[in-house]
Amino acid sequence: MKVVRASCAGACYGVQRALDAAFQARHDNDEVFTWGALIHNPQVVEELTHEGIQVARSLDELTEHPTVVIRSHGVPPAVQRTLVDAGASVVDATCPYVRRAQKAAARLAREGCRVIIVGEAGHPEVEGIAAFAAEEGAKADVVGTPDEVPEGLYDPIGVVVQTTQRRENLNAVLDRLREMGLNPRLMDTICSATTERQESAASIAASADAMVVIGGRNSSNTTRLAEICAAVSPRTYHVESADELRPEWFADCATVGVTAGASTPESQIRAVEKKLAEF
Repeated sequence: MKVVRASCAGACYGVQRALDAAFQARHDNDEVFTWGALIHNPQVVEELTHEGIQVARSLDELTEHPTVVIRSHGVPPAVQRTLVDAGASVVDATCPYVRRAQKAAARLAREGCRVIIVGEAGHPEVEGIAAFAAEEGAKADVVGTPDEVPEGLYDPIGVVVQTTQRRENLNAVLDRLREMGLNPRLMDTICSATTERQESAASIAASADAMVVIGGRNSSNTTRLAEICAAVSPRTYHVESADELRPEWFADCATVGVTAGASTPESQIRAVEKKLAEF
């Protein structure tokens, strides 16, 4: 059985940057926390905990004068101010692409737009983007699909996008807004690394007998990779670790494709490839 890895897979620049920032903070300080999970990968978060980098979600969980690393997904601006006011030393590990989306939402708001955020309601990145728009006085609506576009909208409308969204979904929402007679102003904030991973995964899935997608089940970008692969290759399996793999999944397979989300480190990909080779 041949195992083929997608040409673009695994941890992206923003994730690696956040991990490097967290480990550097731990090297320099005794008490280090991340505000929420640093990245959406349970195994990595557990490893950080073993290294003394704890997860905090409220001020009550912090020690006195701690170092707090802002997660890669970013936080609302009020959260960062609260941490500083509480005496924390803040290390901002927000992904640069997420930061760009935050700034885009704030800019649209300052220019008088109602802001539509194409993304997943409740996701920390989306909550942060919405907060940046709200800080500038705009109403922000989170829209996951064209059917969720609210009625009664009027121009000016500004659109920003969760960095891990599929472009097809963005285009469908834009089409819906135009059908309503609106002229949406788009700030295209989809991350290029996301697009590259999605295109690479789809290419591999088209020629493989089965696909393995590696990454946290709480990871939006990994979940979308699995959806893209499953649409092309029905035998698609989303796993968080090599231990989940089962040999019967790959019966009669000549080629198995492997891809991984942007929060998946190289070590987890290699472990899956090694297990597949044993099959």
